Amino acid sequence: MEGGGERDHEAEPEYHCHDFEWEDLRADVEANPSFSHHLSPFPTTAASPSPSSEAWRSFHRRHASGRFFKERRYLLKEFPDLLNNNDVAKMLEVGCGNGSTVVPILRCSRNNIVYACDCSKDTLEKANEIVNNTEGLDGKDRFHPFLLDVSKETFPDWLFCKSCQMSNAKAVDLLLDSSEHNTRKEHPVLLKENQCCVGGIDAVTMIFTLSAIPFNLMSITIQRCVSVLKPGGLVLFRDYGLYDMTMLRFSPSQRVGFREYMRADGTFSYFFTLDTMRELFHAAGLLELELEYCCVRSINRKNGKSMQRVWVHGKFQKPTR
Repeated sequence: MEGGGERDHEAEPEYHCHDFEWEDLRADVEANPSFSHHLSPFPTTAASPSPSSEAWRSFHRRHASGRFFKERRYLLKEFPDLLNNNDVAKMLEVGCGNGSTVVPILRCSRNNIVYACDCSKDTLEKANEIVNNTEGLDGKDRFHPFLLDVSKETFPDWLFCKSCQMSNAKAVDLLLDSSEHNTRKEHPVLLKENQCCVGGIDAVTMIFTLSAIPFNLMSITIQRCVSVLKPGGLVLFRDYGLYDMTMLRFSPSQRVGFREYMRADGTFSYFFTLDTMRELFHAAGLLELELEYCCVRSINRKNGKSMQRVWVHGKFQKPTR
């Protein structure tokens, strides 16, 4: 799905985390009458918007060129857990899009294995192509994309530790359906009696994914992600923060819920506060390790305008007991 994050960037800024204080931005926004439509209560009787899976599929079909790809190398600075592993580490990237998060994870350690899901076959195919063609990246046997809309579907059984206890042989195709996709053709993996399955996930990455899902589906989405984590496993989160520049650009007619907006192409965007994130992840039984706003100021190279970006950074852990 890959909610974007950088899709609205008009410049390639030098990356910082705390260029300004979020509370100062909040005061400026809430004192500005032109932004009043973002602050007013949203009618509770309003009909909830429908899930946007098809809108995201269309979005990725329109942006299938390599120019849309931007490797998110800054994530390795923000989440050093992706680097500090000497053993084989199994990662799950939820809403992988074209692989902009997958590539740096695979690149940073040869011990990282990435299972990646998305609701779009087209974008999975593109991600597979990018991973296979990235120079210096040996990801052929370490990248396993599969089709799934996490807001509507549960993860396949082979991604759970409980699969180890199955007595019947089970065919699992970790890749795209070879009858429809020709980028990689391999035999399915057979999980036989006494043979270990994937065995649980060490870390789930959710990078600009949750904001692309209607708010009423977020809790169940997080619970599904937690269900495949090993005890002690991590959820690494980054997404839009309240009063981000992108939010302030939306018109009143694009507001479809409390802090929830719909773009002209039908894709969603929700803007998080720290309290909202804390409530969602605590409700899923996770422990909070890190949670903060990342406030980044960048300059548009074309028009010289300053852009104030706000993202929420979070790291949560599944209890060991």
